[in-house]
Amino acid sequence: MHGDIFIHDMATIMLVAGIVTLIFHRFKQPVVLGYLAAGIIIGPYTAPFVLIHDKQTISILAELGVVFLMFSLGMEFSLKKIAKVGAIAFITAICETSLMIAIGYNLGHYFGWSQMNCIFLGAMMAISSTTIIVKALGELGLKQHKFAQLIFGILIVEDILAIAIIALLSGIATTGSIQSDDIFDTVGQLSLFIIVTLTIGLLTIPKLLEYVAKFNSHETMLISVLGLCFGFCLMVLALNYSIALGAFIIGAIIAEARPLHLIEKLIEPLRDMFCAIFFVTIGMMFNPSILISNFSVIIIISITLIVGKILGNTIGAFVSGEKAGTSFKVGMGLAQIGEFSFIIAALGASLKVTSDFLYPIAIAVSAITTLTTPYLINLADPLASFIRAKAPRKMIGLSHYYTRWLGDLHPRGDSAMIVKMIAKIVAQVIVNCALVMAVFMAGAYLADHLNKGLLARIGIILDVQIHKSVITSCAILLSLPFLIAAYRKLKALGMIFSEILIHESWLGKYTYQGRRVIFETLPVAAIIGIMSLIFSVSHHVLPQDTYLIPIIVAMLGIAYLCRNPFIRLQSWLQIRLFSVIDRKSVV
Repeated sequence: MHGDIFIHDMATIMLVAGIVTLIFHRFKQPVVLGYLAAGIIIGPYTAPFVLIHDKQTISILAELGVVFLMFSLGMEFSLKKIAKVGAIAFITAICETSLMIAIGYNLGHYFGWSQMNCIFLGAMMAISSTTIIVKALGELGLKQHKFAQLIFGILIVEDILAIAIIALLSGIATTGSIQSDDIFDTVGQLSLFIIVTLTIGLLTIPKLLEYVAKFNSHETMLISVLGLCFGFCLMVLALNYSIALGAFIIGAIIAEARPLHLIEKLIEPLRDMFCAIFFVTIGMMFNPSILISNFSVIIIISITLIVGKILGNTIGAFVSGEKAGTSFKVGMGLAQIGEFSFIIAALGASLKVTSDFLYPIAIAVSAITTLTTPYLINLADPLASFIRAKAPRKMIGLSHYYTRWLGDLHPRGDSAMIVKMIAKIVAQVIVNCALVMAVFMAGAYLADHLNKGLLARIGIILDVQIHKSVITSCAILLSLPFLIAAYRKLKALGMIFSEILIHESWLGKYTYQGRRVIFETLPVAAIIGIMSLIFSVSHHVLPQDTYLIPIIVAMLGIAYLCRNPFIRLQSWLQIRLFSVIDRKSVV
């Protein structure tokens, strides 16, 4: 019976994984490696007889492991953390990730691999392992050190980049080619999707979970969270994005809920079980014969990865203003790959665009770099002291001068407040414009499906131009609160720029008139540009000019007459959004 086979397979996985991880705990090695070792032991390439019979069911459970792994990583992600990590983490992560993708891609070509293998190798080498690094720093008692906090910030940014990389790889694997236009389209659509889903999700889901928490039922809370998680993943799959993206985003949204600690406590057992199955399944795909035949390749990739990540992170942190010693510690702590590399390798294998040898190579490289991580972290201080002692004094002096010079460039006092204010206004404008874009994209979807679907079923067939006019009118009407908010923010931005750009000593008594030109012209020009872009994207659903012009005139009138209610609505939404982001979670 199928049920008996499933129980047999689960018992085998859990028993072997339990025994192996006990051994790994005894020798203070990462538990992830224990799961991989358990998978190798019971895998079809190692065991002398068949231990796992229903591989398809186990693979489905492993997919659940991906969901729970990414969901947990999302819950560790926080918008507040992003604000705290600052420019250093962003610059370092982008520098290191770009460097490793280029190194991996060219290394694959050096080995004579196919184009897709090279692309996936670069992506696999780009992202460090959050779970392994956090565990290693915790066991070494270094979590509170400055370089460790910077590492955590870089890992947050890398997680975001990894999601973007997975989305890009899915598109590249489907089309089979790399086009710059396709990349920009994918990144743009992904950015729009993340902004809109985060905004809407933060306005609704934390409030919903607070309501569920009032019942004081752990069971109700767990089922509600799982429903949100899998429901959101289903929506993401319908939009042709990866399930990993959906799990990560819904986790990031739930991270802002008050009962976060309770949710983490409830999810933890499920996460541990399904993640164990995921890593064991990865180990089962490991073919020792491929390891033997590609031993030199694995060693070269491992050494290149360690050296490349140390250099990339060290240079990135130093260039962005961190001291040389701290930058070097950051580089030594991030020299490994882990869970995201497995997900990327699994993506290539599932889409059948990479060779069979790439998956085992990823596992072997991850195992080697994971084992070296604690030693590299411990070696960071003595090695930094050695380099400092041997380096030319002029070079050391130059590095100190550069760090101080870059620090002096950072705005302070009133200038820092102005920069923060400008950044906040720009972020608010981007969010409002993204919501407008989402409304028009939804309108485009309805225009394509409503007339041919629902209306046709009930026997109503509208004239094409009337149909488009109704959709466009509704889209503009729904967008008015966000467009008015964007206009007001742009006007505030124009006032700031006018104060900065036009000094009273230049125009004398005409200073106000000169400044007014800027803060009156900038928002109007920006809104016209934004709407032109939106109309160009959704041009196929817009009615003819004879219909469109009256609609725009009518909507301008509505905007003028109803501006105060629209402003109050958008202000209420904005206050609610910020209150969710700024508040603290409770048990």
